[in-house]
Amino acid sequence: MEENNKELYDVTIIGGGPAGLFAAFYAGLREMKVKVIEAQNRLGGKVHVYPQKMIWDVGGMTPVTGSELIEQMIEQGLTFNPTIELQQTITKMNKLDSDIFEIETDQQKKHYSKTVIMAVGGGVIDPIKLDVDNATQFEHSNLFYSVQSIKEFKNKTVLISGGGPSAVDWANELAPIAKRVILTYRKDELKAHEADISKLARNKVEYRTHTEITALLGDARINEVELLQNQLNKKECIAVDAVLVNHGYNRNHQLMKESSLQIDLKDNYFIKGNVFGESNVPGLYGAGDILTYDGKLHLIAGAFQDAANAVNAAKRYLDPEAQKVAMVSSHNARFKEKNKEYIYAK
Repeated sequence: MEENNKELYDVTIIGGGPAGLFAAFYAGLREMKVKVIEAQNRLGGKVHVYPQKMIWDVGGMTPVTGSELIEQMIEQGLTFNPTIELQQTITKMNKLDSDIFEIETDQQKKHYSKTVIMAVGGGVIDPIKLDVDNATQFEHSNLFYSVQSIKEFKNKTVLISGGGPSAVDWANELAPIAKRVILTYRKDELKAHEADISKLARNKVEYRTHTEITALLGDARINEVELLQNQLNKKECIAVDAVLVNHGYNRNHQLMKESSLQIDLKDNYFIKGNVFGESNVPGLYGAGDILTYDGKLHLIAGAFQDAANAVNAAKRYLDPEAQKVAMVSSHNARFKEKNKEYIYAK
């Protein structure tokens, strides 16, 4: 196992989504030395699943797309220059005799920290891929597992595979700009909200149950899709410009493969904690969807509060004489110079 240089951090945040990024900002505000470890190759977390969706429920912020929110969260999270480690998944975490956390990753690296904030949300999310022999060859052309830009589907014939809320939602979203939207689902009944299913007819979405994709036809791009009506065992081909697959996600629900820490978990994954983010392991905290407690708010806004509470608890763990919370930004001297950058830029 290759070791890093044993540089010690005040807090290491596992996860670079909304909770992790706000924790990085708030810990920097509290003058803590911060590292963020993220399993994906980019920051932003689960919000990358819906980059074109409008988000309305972040306090004090007018509606923004998921991608816009990601940009703003990253800018805020990097305010105090935390160390960022991408594409590293935690494989083992232990506490040394010195009460220092030793964190090992799948990149054969070790990280050392006085405290840890787990902000891994629902785990690493990977879309369930289309189970068709040649599907991977079209992933860089016109086979999609998420919508990065709605404009990409303008005036096109789009086939959507899936019967859950996301598939139905995207069928309704794309119908006004696409030339034609066809929704296929291999089972007998769509599993979305009744009101959203009703919208399909109003939006002139063609949807077919008991129907699944059996082949993608084309060279560099998909030109046709072979569909099987599984009740009648009947096949047909449809000309398409794009295929969007919403079959759900594989989630890595394994918090750590190996650990000597006996973390109290719910459903073998979620950290049982309290409103302050404290787990049963001193110095280890949770924030965001990974944390469960009475009164938990499963919103991005709730993740922000979890993050601040966890940082404040970690700060007091390291220094019992520290203030319980950070000074508000409007009066905080740490922003004096930074404020000028924004004021004079206008």
